[in-house]
Amino acid sequence: MSANPHDALPIRLHVDDSDSPSDVVDALFLGRFATGEQPYSHAANIDRVRSGATLLPEGARVLRVARDDDRSATLAEGDGWTLLVSRWNRGADVTVTATSAELAKQVLDRATDGAADDPEPQPENVTMGFWYVSPRRGPHRTTRQISAGTWDEIRPNYTAPVADAMDRLMKTTPEDIAGRLLLLHGPPGTGKTSALRTLARSWRDWCQVDCVLDPERLFSDVGYLMDIAIGEDDGAGKGRWRLLLLEDCDELIRGEARHTAGQALSRLLNLTDGLLGQGRNVLVGVTTNEDLERLHPAVVRPGRCLARIEVGPLTRAESVNWLGGEEGVGREGATLAELYALRRGTAPTSVPGAREGADAGLYL
Repeated sequence: MSANPHDALPIRLHVDDSDSPSDVVDALFLGRFATGEQPYSHAANIDRVRSGATLLPEGARVLRVARDDDRSATLAEGDGWTLLVSRWNRGADVTVTATSAELAKQVLDRATDGAADDPEPQPENVTMGFWYVSPRRGPHRTTRQISAGTWDEIRPNYTAPVADAMDRLMKTTPEDIAGRLLLLHGPPGTGKTSALRTLARSWRDWCQVDCVLDPERLFSDVGYLMDIAIGEDDGAGKGRWRLLLLEDCDELIRGEARHTAGQALSRLLNLTDGLLGQGRNVLVGVTTNEDLERLHPAVVRPGRCLARIEVGPLTRAESVNWLGGEEGVGREGATLAELYALRRGTAPTSVPGAREGADAGLYL
């Protein structure tokens, strides 16, 4: 057996009409590494390359350049090293082989120094899907752009215990998921829907968020439920989680649901941690105005909920701080909807003691 691995690995390059010039450049780059002439390699990936950056160190001699529709490849060399730059859209891979590890790292550092651009600004809008049963097409999903503030922007809208719980939820990653049910409950007008919009923005890198517009039909129509359980990819890549939002599901999950909607409740729980949910990265988010004591024990049992947050009004001190004054704020504080009504000057005289009203629906 040869003492040198490269002696058993002769370089033969077979090219046919299925290969592109970029494929040839890639193969040529590997030659010196495979033969052992340059046995050390260092590489870097840049997500966004600064405009005008060549990714070539000073003094590089360009040997080959290949440009395809969506990619370019540049092969260059210097004393004791070879470099390959593969670029696509705004990103690039830079790989260097050299006669020593130190030289490979030095050349790579020189090639990539200052080449990375600032991260692309995140848009304020987030893509959200909406499911409903169409009389003509059956179960149907459409998408639209929804405006959503950052969590830092809307955090003052929530009383301290809620904000602390939301802090943890907003930072959740797939590795943190222990339960499949997300439950937000509390009086109308406390900001549950606003929090969910911001959650969709915070999770958009790994989670597709869909709102079910007719949840009462979802759990009574097996075909509709199966369509949603299987899902429809938003095109951002396979393997993403999905969060299904069901708003105002009071009848479904209140304590007497076993009598009035037991079958629907059973199907909901089956979607979260039963056979229907097995092998599917699906979370279910439910909002309700019910008190915690009235919720069905099967819904709130330990291990089922990823988060269970009671969203209540702000305290009097928090309300005064939010509003910038105490006029109109009652002793028990105010909901978010009431505070916005007071700010606009449209609040009725009964606001300090009220918990419902025309404005409450804006901040559910």
